[in-house]
Amino acid sequence: MGNLKAGSGPFREIFQMLSLEAWGGRTVVMGILNMTPDSFSGDGLLSVMPSSGVVSVAAALDQAGRFLAAGADIIDVGGESTRPGSQTVSTEQELERVIPVIRALAREYSAAVISVDTYKSEVAEQAISAGAHLVNDVWGLRADPALAHVLAKHKIPVVLMHNRSKPSNAQVEQNLGGRYVGMHYDNLLEDVKTELMESVSLAGKAGIAPENIILDPGIGFGKTVEQNLELLNRLGEIRALGFPILLGPSRKSFIGYTLNLPPDQRIEGTAAAVAVGIARGADIVRVHDVEAMVRVVRMTDAIVRPATR
Repeated sequence: MGNLKAGSGPFREIFQMLSLEAWGGRTVVMGILNMTPDSFSGDGLLSVMPSSGVVSVAAALDQAGRFLAAGADIIDVGGESTRPGSQTVSTEQELERVIPVIRALAREYSAAVISVDTYKSEVAEQAISAGAHLVNDVWGLRADPALAHVLAKHKIPVVLMHNRSKPSNAQVEQNLGGRYVGMHYDNLLEDVKTELMESVSLAGKAGIAPENIILDPGIGFGKTVEQNLELLNRLGEIRALGFPILLGPSRKSFIGYTLNLPPDQRIEGTAAAVAVGIARGADIVRVHDVEAMVRVVRMTDAIVRPATR
């Protein structure tokens, strides 16, 4: 595995907060805080709140606190569902969902690294002002060209994800949820690598330093079950591009359709995907079931990263 060191600026600060000297020393755990009513995983905090849909900052703080106590390193706050077939939300609605939570997290958990899951430049701008340390962009700077300039201005690290999601290719089954079908790639790994590097190029043209870039192969985004399985197994080829890797297999439909299980019964499948992903080079794993996955991460690290024993 690579041993990619952070450069100067915000990433150095994040490494200090994570007690890391370089990527590869141990696997970083990112806990998912969904401020949505329609998350595919069933854990969207708005779905368990009053029908008014008003964001409960207290509920978000409680869940984040449990994640941090269980060993999460990063809290990823998102206000728009990305499940197959989901509806987009306005910038104003997304801001209402995430900004109060990020502001409260920064105040209550000052030692925690906070990520905002957004592709909108205005949401990123306000989230950074509220206390977010990095941006997780599921469209790899392709959805909102202004986002790259916001990140460059603030020198904020970014996760660039590969994504070919199209509503026309989304298929939903009642118990198993949504998946993508009929997705064509000339060569899966080469196409994903090429498109990820196109996002890297967009970042570079905007002035984002290479050391502030993390890549995400986009498990579950515009890929069939079989393509997701292959991509996970060959993750090392993405890691060979020279950037740290974030992997997000948690409760995804490729697990559900492989095991014929609904989202709330995918913990073992997620554990297998996380363990294999770490063995193939993942530096960060983005998960819902933080307590269980921290244990999986620590055990896998003890096997594949001897320095963590």
